[in-house]
Amino acid sequence: MSGAPAGGPDPPCADPRERAVGRAPVDRALEAVLLAATEPVEAGVLAQLLELPVTDVEARLEALAARYRDEERGFVPARVAGGWRFETHPDLAAYVERFVLEAQTSRLSPAALETLAIIAYKQPVSRAQLAAIRGVNVDATLATLTERGYVAEVGRDPGPGQAILFGTTRLFLECLGLDSLADLPPLADFVPDPSVVDVLERHLRAGDDPRRAV
Repeated sequence: MSGAPAGGPDPPCADPRERAVGRAPVDRALEAVLLAATEPVEAGVLAQLLELPVTDVEARLEALAARYRDEERGFVPARVAGGWRFETHPDLAAYVERFVLEAQTSRLSPAALETLAIIAYKQPVSRAQLAAIRGVNVDATLATLTERGYVAEVGRDPGPGQAILFGTTRLFLECLGLDSLADLPPLADFVPDPSVVDVLERHLRAGDDPRRAV
């Protein structure tokens, strides 16, 4: 009877991906890819790599993330910017912040952060609209945000002049750990109570200092 001699080496698989997944559980393969990735990996890409349905990969990632949380690990798989990546556990933010700030040499100025917040909530927005909202020239801060990769040109206004419109980038979502802009905190959380606004408006119209209000 023909065939490979007993005790001889196994014939190689036609596809090296089959050998890799055959030797290791899919969860380990997912961990390896996410660890090697430099940016979030879409579930569809992972599904192609493992030759599994996207729904199966999504379910495995969700289960993997839950297991990491239950085991109280220092990092967890997380859905960010439309893909998946490893990120540090939220309850360890204070330690990570301290490490990052000590190693960081250049931080965004308050003006740049304010401009970035306006773009995040108002996008797409033009340079002129940003200047009108902030009341100052935004050229320098906009250049900084573009250079850092947090904002980019996303189109042009159809109106006269066809002004360039700006919006946030995928890197912005990655840095904030958000899956999409829908995950931004509601803007209402940062707006003063209507009664406070009313008091301020009345005193400002009257030329009074609102700090003297009783």
